[in-house]
Amino acid sequence: MLVVLTTVPNVAEGEELAGRIVSAKLAACVQVLPQMTSVYFWEDVIQKETEHLLLIKTLEEKFDELSEFIRANHSYSVPEIVAVRAERVSEDYLHWIADYLN
Repeated sequence: MLVVLTTVPNVAEGEELAGRIVSAKLAACVQVLPQMTSVYFWEDVIQKETEHLLLIKTLEEKFDELSEFIRANHSYSVPEIVAVRAERVSEDYLHWIADYLN
């Protein structure tokens, strides 16, 4: 199982993207976290913006398709797409994800 992270500029875009990802069966669950502040380097300047973090729960074999979907449907020209392998996952939760995505 993977947890894929991406950020969006507002909750509306986050909820829209989350719904489309789950509907496309690229993830079983996407959580849109509350507003946070991101500080990052972009276009030769340190930027500071509010964003929302999406936690996307998926299977490893879905990553390439999910990554392409995010790039094609995101408002950022270079969206964050970071996958973290879940080292340990309850069997029931993993079974639920696999059932939905397969």
